[in-house]
Amino acid sequence: MSGIEPKPSRESEADELLETSRFRVLRVHEVCRDGSLRPREVIEHPGSVAIVPLVDEDHVCLIEVFRRAVGCSLLEIPAGTLDRVESLEEAAARELAEETGYRAASLEPIGGLWMSPGILRERMHLFIASGLQPGPQALEPGETIEPRVVAWSEAVAMCRDGRIEDAKTVAALLLTAQRRQPSLLG
Repeated sequence: MSGIEPKPSRESEADELLETSRFRVLRVHEVCRDGSLRPREVIEHPGSVAIVPLVDEDHVCLIEVFRRAVGCSLLEIPAGTLDRVESLEEAAARELAEETGYRAASLEPIGGLWMSPGILRERMHLFIASGLQPGPQALEPGETIEPRVVAWSEAVAMCRDGRIEDAKTVAALLLTAQRRQPSLLG
């Protein structure tokens, strides 16, 4: 995946405000056009993978997961943080198996996204998984994730009518739809 590399920073030294197991929050001082400094908070994240699991030509496996930050359950594609030493493909295969139970014969990279570049330094790498074989989920402690196999056309319709609200899922499904069947996007 080539992706666009970040340009050199126009920031001065950073102060660490918070470090957690998955990210750091930094206060940086951005150099403005007039030479003055403006404080900005930036969340530094190791990156992530997200997978569009094609069960067959006509079905995709989504997951239903409760998201504490927004206070409701969302339909999403499987995804996870790059939190160990492994390739992007290995991370995608791991997350797919953990969250859905499926193992993929093929993982095809389809691009990457900056998740929320105004505050978050997280690059998400997208994959299409095919040739799926079912198996048991391997959820992390505290995770409650329910796989939901839905018709491909229904998943695309849910992106278009707002039933799927998760940005990575909308983007990945519509990118995949455009690759598979450009007429679905009208």
